[in-house]
Amino acid sequence: MARQILGLQVVVVLTLVVTAVALAAYDARRDTRDGARDQALAVARSMADSPTVRGAVLTPDAGPTPVLQPYAEEVRRDTDTDFVVVMDLDRVRWTHPNPHEIGRRFVGDVGGAPQGRDFSQEFAGTLGPSVRAVVPVVADDDRVVALVAVGITVDRIDQRLLEDLPGILLAALVTLGAGLVGAWLISRRLRRQTHGMGEQEITRMYEYYRAVLGAVREGLLLVDHERRVQLVNDESRRLLALPDDVVGRRLDELDLPPDLVAAVHDESTLEDQSYVLGQQVLVFSTAPAYWGGAGVGAVLTVRDRTELQTVTGELDLVRGLTESLRAQNHEAANRLHSVVSLVEMGRPEEAVDFATEELQVAQALTDEVVTAVDEPVLAALLLGKTAQAAERGIELDVEGELAADLPLDSRDLVTVVGNLLDNAFDAVAAGSDRRVAVRLSGDARELVVEVDDSGPGIAPEDAARVLERGWSTKAADGRGLGLAIVAQTVARHGGRLEVGTAPLGGARFTVDVTGEAS
Repeated sequence: MARQILGLQVVVVLTLVVTAVALAAYDARRDTRDGARDQALAVARSMADSPTVRGAVLTPDAGPTPVLQPYAEEVRRDTDTDFVVVMDLDRVRWTHPNPHEIGRRFVGDVGGAPQGRDFSQEFAGTLGPSVRAVVPVVADDDRVVALVAVGITVDRIDQRLLEDLPGILLAALVTLGAGLVGAWLISRRLRRQTHGMGEQEITRMYEYYRAVLGAVREGLLLVDHERRVQLVNDESRRLLALPDDVVGRRLDELDLPPDLVAAVHDESTLEDQSYVLGQQVLVFSTAPAYWGGAGVGAVLTVRDRTELQTVTGELDLVRGLTESLRAQNHEAANRLHSVVSLVEMGRPEEAVDFATEELQVAQALTDEVVTAVDEPVLAALLLGKTAQAAERGIELDVEGELAADLPLDSRDLVTVVGNLLDNAFDAVAAGSDRRVAVRLSGDARELVVEVDDSGPGIAPEDAARVLERGWSTKAADGRGLGLAIVAQTVARHGGRLEVGTAPLGGARFTVDVTGEAS
């Protein structure tokens, strides 16, 4: 491609130089002829005004005289002209470079010279084609008494032009050389910019790359070393809601996660970092791009994990319930062994009292939760979370009442309550005071869920960021998306998620969803 462009540039430069030389030669030829015409006219005027000529033509026996012919030849030689002719009004020559032409008629037009006007033309006379000027010789009483014709042959004019051509050709060669060097430099830069690829290879690469970028189900952004977007496919436009004029804009102008932008600026590598943007859970990866050992920018990929994250969250809840059931099964087995052992020891009354007491405690907890929560799935979740809290040494207190008909369906309700409880359990896990309180209230018109914990709470500088999209104190290990998922679910139903300080000393998260907004 670079060679083809170099060839085209050479042809263009040559065409321009040849055209310029032709125009310069034409202009020089015209200037030379104009100069010869002006020279002939000036000499003719000087000759006509000469006292020697005027004295010779005003005598009664005016005509070829021994004085006029030598004088005319002297003027011709001194002025570097080809002929100086003095003639009468009938155009009979009195002087001529060729003495044999004296007495013969002047060949050519004299124009308005007999009437007192200067005249010039290009005409082929006895000496060949020439540029000539004819001026009148005027007496003191303004009478025209003779004519003076001065001419320069075209051969002499062309000789002068040939003397100017070396300069024109030298300038043309310098221009041509500069043009060829410039074309070579442009070709070299183009070859470096295109990495030596031809136009067919570039076209094929572009077509294939556009097809691939449009076909992949993964968002892709390419940024240059100035962190400006140079390429973006349709999937990334959809996932990130990018504007139409995204190409050419800086990465930090696109409202992307700050950690992601910082990684690109630092030319570091991020792999499968999860963020919540709006109502989507997205996975970002970024890596610097190199060509020939030099950094040329960075590549960002983005994948949609919204559905997968929702299913994963539900799976985590199921796993939690399974672990709780397994712990309860283990505990029930221990209690059953205790009852059997008491019977074998001959203490059936104590066995009955022990079994009845445990059954009453479990039934009381079940009755409390089921009575407060008419939603069976949520009731099962709370029972499982109660067992999980007991296993982890956490005191879980459930208060309030929920109707069966709520603004959230069972799936979203489990997602919200389960993630808030998991977040609260994690918050109190490292402390000695492990208390979590859940207050539920709601019907078909409005649902309010409050989850308090006795953990360290949320620092004031993080309070404004905790509900920002994708922010988490645990994002470094790929976790910490629970609050973001809760915020996404609540926002999808037009509700509010607020963070504050709980009476237990830790954080309080409040979810408020109204039936009209959902």
